Amino acid sequence: MKTTVKKTALASLIGAGLAIGGVVNASDDPVKLGLMLPYTGTYAALGEAITNGLELAIARHGDQLGGRSVEYVKLDSEANPSRAPQNMSRLVRGDNVDFVIGPVHSGVAMGMLRVAQQTGAITIIPNAGLGAATNELCMPNVFRTSFSMWQDSYPMGKVAYDRGHRRVVTITWDYAGGKEDIAGFEQAFTEEGGEILQQILVPFPSTEFQSYLAQIGSLRPDAVYTFFAGGGGVSFVRDYAASGLKDSIQLLGSGFLTDGNLAAIGEAGEGVLTTLHYAETLDTPQNRAFVEAYQAAYGDMPDTYAVQGYDTGMMLVQAMEAVGGDTSDQDRLITALSNIQLDSPRGPLAFSDSHHPIQNVYLREIRNGRHEVVGIAHENLEVPDEACNM
Repeated sequence: MKTTVKKTALASLIGAGLAIGGVVNASDDPVKLGLMLPYTGTYAALGEAITNGLELAIARHGDQLGGRSVEYVKLDSEANPSRAPQNMSRLVRGDNVDFVIGPVHSGVAMGMLRVAQQTGAITIIPNAGLGAATNELCMPNVFRTSFSMWQDSYPMGKVAYDRGHRRVVTITWDYAGGKEDIAGFEQAFTEEGGEILQQILVPFPSTEFQSYLAQIGSLRPDAVYTFFAGGGGVSFVRDYAASGLKDSIQLLGSGFLTDGNLAAIGEAGEGVLTTLHYAETLDTPQNRAFVEAYQAAYGDMPDTYAVQGYDTGMMLVQAMEAVGGDTSDQDRLITALSNIQLDSPRGPLAFSDSHHPIQNVYLREIRNGRHEVVGIAHENLEVPDEACNM
């Protein structure tokens, strides 16, 4: 691409008789949303938050999309990459959904993308951060309302250098998502003139960090940059503080190190700096209204995952209004989705030619158990997509 939708590819798929999810002509039929998210296991809380945000956005618009009622078809992805193609095919070919929303796990996304390419099913990724989804593997029918690992980590490189750090150790799990994340930080930090003393890769999903923390202590860097998430993030931050490193070596990280984990991390997190495209404390009318509505609906504070689900819902609301609720014309619907601009709780949100969000990335510091926004680390950051050839 850059600016045109690959209509011929979609037309050839249709001409070949391949199933295009949910082609509907009758406005009385509900819009079917296939949610392929984790509802059990390690990532269940993320799947629930995304679902809550999505349903909240649509509920605030009368539980309708383009004047049609909505049916949610929920399928537990189990964060299992091996089942992804089968699960995606079930939603598209079996349940005939109009849109597929998912996944959380980048490995699951790879399997989903293969089926999205085969079928042309419109797919919206509300979390998985693998860069290839909107770069090497980009396609007209795939959108992302979340982030890429690079997008949230790259801004921290300049932040670290500007704060006087010159020698940094990076550490993450030895898997694609973690390595993509620290690569973004390392790129920006070395561009500024900083030095990466060592890159440490921990076998996934190990949370035994003591030997690595001892290694970091012996290297005596100015700062440590890390990507861990979920329980791994909690363990790393707590172990880092318990080791005594926190008092002398600044801990930096992707926002997923601490997002959704503040209560479990406790005092150990105070002073940790992260970069992310959202903070629950953003002081804007849009975010204050969102937080209030989310708390009223679910009795909980929203997090980044909830916002990503919410913006997925808002994207669908606007696009379906633009096409008058008609999902029968795939090209028209894809064009409507491509042109969406949201006044999101996270800030202004638009989409690049590769269908990746262009968004602010914020610098956040944990203070008194909250992610306080220190400033905008990078405004309206667009992700490089040179390999995208839509």
